[in-house]
Amino acid sequence: MSDEPDFHGAKVAIFIDDELLVYRRDKRPDIPFPDMLDLPGGGREQGESGAQCVARESFEEFGIRIAVDAFERVQTYPNWRGSGAPAVFFVCRLSPRVLDNIVFGDEGQHWQVMPVAEFLASDCAVPHLQLRLREYLEN
Repeated sequence: MSDEPDFHGAKVAIFIDDELLVYRRDKRPDIPFPDMLDLPGGGREQGESGAQCVARESFEEFGIRIAVDAFERVQTYPNWRGSGAPAVFFVCRLSPRVLDNIVFGDEGQHWQVMPVAEFLASDCAVPHLQLRLREYLEN
């Protein structure tokens, strides 16, 4: 995408009707946000666009293939570490049928769909992703 700034990674809120597809991160002290609820996404590889990044990560994490044009770029936001390249936030809406095709990858403890309000209120969700999602919903 020509209007996309350099970025380090991307995350996506995948809506299944009025719920979100999330996973619980591994419970390891050597990773950021251990044992917390997270959204699909991750680090950029080999110059890919933000949409390509979240498409690849959605496949790696959940075994689901999503067309790049299904992702709606919402915003670029500062790196949660406080420095470094920013991140990109996307939204995608999928049919509940996609749940039948999930093959959970080797990162994380388990996946689930949960009500958006529950994710936003959870003390166990990655805080900056709650903020991004809340900002999206308010606009």
